[in-house]
Amino acid sequence: MKTKITIGTRSSKLALWQTNFVKRELQKKFPELEIAIKEIKTTGDHITDVALSKIGNKGLFTKEIEDALLNNEIDLAVHSLKDLPTKLPDSLMIGAVLKKENPHDVLLSREHIKFKDLLPGSLLGTSSLRRIAQLKAIRQDLEYIDLRGNLDTRIKKLEEGQYDAIVLAYSGIKRLGFENKITENFHPIEILPAVGQGALAIEVRENDNQIQELVKVLNDYETYLISIAERAFLETLQGGCQVPIGAYSEISNTKIILYGVIASLDGKKIVKDTLISDLEINSCKNLGKELALKLLQAGGNKILEAIKV
Repeated sequence: MKTKITIGTRSSKLALWQTNFVKRELQKKFPELEIAIKEIKTTGDHITDVALSKIGNKGLFTKEIEDALLNNEIDLAVHSLKDLPTKLPDSLMIGAVLKKENPHDVLLSREHIKFKDLLPGSLLGTSSLRRIAQLKAIRQDLEYIDLRGNLDTRIKKLEEGQYDAIVLAYSGIKRLGFENKITENFHPIEILPAVGQGALAIEVRENDNQIQELVKVLNDYETYLISIAERAFLETLQGGCQVPIGAYSEISNTKIILYGVIASLDGKKIVKDTLISDLEINSCKNLGKELALKLLQAGGNKILEAIKV
């Protein structure tokens, strides 16, 4: 077994928090293990003045890290699961998915005004077309503006008055200790999260059995099954993290409940549905595919075709 390994990660405060969390958890299990962290800038980190939806989304926050993994410069990579494309490069695999943090979105506003009480024309910042589409379905009278930058940068922009409110993922807010700034929590069935939101994934090489053995001790089986269902849903829709597609999963006894949504960019067309299956790998994979096909047949295909034009 290796005695020294290197973890690859983005260099944002949140990414480093997540990577150091994985490092600590590994060292609890393997106290003798020496772990180094290699910070890697991704395309998404370099381009900060253009909306994510206009850059393209294939590996935007992962490609350079995956290249380092393929070139044996690092032994494993820590990602936010929602950033990982559904199709990984050949010879790479997800070695573990850590226990999911609550995946819902939250509103932060300068005057602590809730979403329904924001004045018409208020400036609301978010980088996600998924969020904009679902929020527009509730309120068309706000001005939705692109919001880029690391989490602390986004909060600073709000406090400086560039926005009246912003919407972010709760998981990042909690991990960096900004919970006191939350104005409102959106119920995840009202505003469906991104696929994999709140979960951390460890990516490894398929031929590196030693690293696979190391990281599998961190795998949370229920979160892993959720990720299979949600990622099968997204893959079937051929969507990326910048398409208005959302999913949310609940586990009840031996069943998984999967909620899915496809929304038009203007929020005027929303297709939602829910399916339930057994909590088992093949069932979860089929569940994601079945729900995706159901939404496509209910009008989601026309919504996605209009977006791609």
